[in-house]
Amino acid sequence: MIQDKTGRELAQCLERLRLIFGSYKAAGLKDWTYRHETPRDEVQPAPACQTGEQLARINDELTGCTRCGLHRGRTNLVFGEGSAKSGLVFVGEVPGFEEDQQGRPFVGRAGKLLDKMILAIGFERQEVYICNVVKCRPPDNRTPEPNEAAACSPFLFRQIEALGPKVICALGLSAAQTLLGNRHPMFQLRGKVHLWRGIPLICTYHPAYLLRSPSQKAAAWQDLKEVIRLLRA
Repeated sequence: MIQDKTGRELAQCLERLRLIFGSYKAAGLKDWTYRHETPRDEVQPAPACQTGEQLARINDELTGCTRCGLHRGRTNLVFGEGSAKSGLVFVGEVPGFEEDQQGRPFVGRAGKLLDKMILAIGFERQEVYICNVVKCRPPDNRTPEPNEAAACSPFLFRQIEALGPKVICALGLSAAQTLLGNRHPMFQLRGKVHLWRGIPLICTYHPAYLLRSPSQKAAAWQDLKEVIRLLRA
């Protein structure tokens, strides 16, 4: 009888774990690790065992979202994906056509360039976390309107808080302005270490812009070198 009871309890425990890990996968989290760090005044990273649960809850809240008009043209909501292990989060602006079709961030031409940028600083794509300010594709991939960014940004902020990264890299002006809460142009935002709720934030050009303006790739590399320095600090 004792063995039967123990077996049932073990089976129940395994089933609970299956459901938990399934929710992690749905939230786009591929792996995680425990990091013991000095708590920041503004943001204290959640224990690693809670990160996936928090992301899954946020993702669930966004399911079927109709908070702004972008839902009318949506094929798939693009929540985000990757790992909390590296301590690095990339925040883009909006999903494009390929992202809308696949429900994954940065999988088109700009995504291929971002993959190369990530490799250049010593990581594989799956070792960092990637998301966007807005989770639904705007018409013709336009810049999100202020009301659209305002509808989505609270969920982005909760994503970042759940991940508790060491560094944030904002890709493009819309991402930078949303995170910093200002309307400064990119030339004023680059070349500085900003803080988002106590977390170092580096602003750089969006990969799609770099595809149109390859002469700016050298400047973007300088920004990425600062990301590397902060991660190693």
